[in-house]
Amino acid sequence: MTTYIVTFDVTDNLSKSQIKEKLKQYAGYCAVHGNCWAIVSDQTPVQIRDSLSEVISESDRVFVIRSGTSAAWRNSYGTEYDEWLKEKL
Repeated sequence: MTTYIVTFDVTDNLSKSQIKEKLKQYAGYCAVHGNCWAIVSDQTPVQIRDSLSEVISESDRVFVIRSGTSAAWRNSYGTEYDEWLKEKL
């Protein structure tokens, strides 16, 4: 399993809600902030992007990157998120 960072910029709340529901279907997930999530999956970045593209418009943006070697953050959504991010990133 690989951890990916998924960021998105969508034009309406329905698309945002649908993307979040799709992200929650992955083996593991954590909201980093409103438009940025970390997910765990066996899929490739292209497969993840294509899956998310099913619920967004042509003008919406999505970016999927494999988590690499290190990360840093400040003010996450809470301790449980910090622990998940430390473990998975």
